[in-house]
Amino acid sequence: MGAMALPADDLTRARLLEAAAEVFSQRGYDRAGVQEIARRAGFTTGAIYGRFTGKADLLLEAIRERCITELDELFANHEFDGRLPDILNTAGAHLATREPDPDQALLLEAFVAGRREGDVAAAVRDVVEERSGRLAEVVETAKANGVIDADLDTRSVVRFCHALGLGFLLYEAVDLERPDPEAWEQLINRMVAALSSKGD
Repeated sequence: MGAMALPADDLTRARLLEAAAEVFSQRGYDRAGVQEIARRAGFTTGAIYGRFTGKADLLLEAIRERCITELDELFANHEFDGRLPDILNTAGAHLATREPDPDQALLLEAFVAGRREGDVAAAVRDVVEERSGRLAEVVETAKANGVIDADLDTRSVVRFCHALGLGFLLYEAVDLERPDPEAWEQLINRMVAALSSKGD
């Protein structure tokens, strides 16, 4: 049985988000125009405003659609069942070997634009908080199960995971040399061990 075709409206939305991601990544939020996005997608601006409230909404939805991380894939595949070490290793150890991803440029541009545009900052916060909420649930489960020290602050653990990924995103933006993968993995492993429950 073949794959089901998307409804026409879903296809239009998908094409608009694809074009938006490309334009935002290439031109930046400030220089990206809804007319160019619509043109690249093969539509008029009416197609955009019939589905999105404006550029900030387009950016938010493009990030949600395109910026899928390894952590998101773990959530989707239920591969860890509350095992925080798996999450931290996923969030940290792969960073030294990760190949540059054009979609990450979209996320970086969103953070930069957020400094100047309040609606963009709000959109980025929404995306980050969605992911933070999911990760916080896993951290709480790990604490309840005795996998990690229950005295650790959940928000701090969550922010640490995100800070790792965002930090490397900045490194990639300026082509800063990354650490040796083996040495970096060793560091992450030690950090994971330090988060373990007391006495483990």
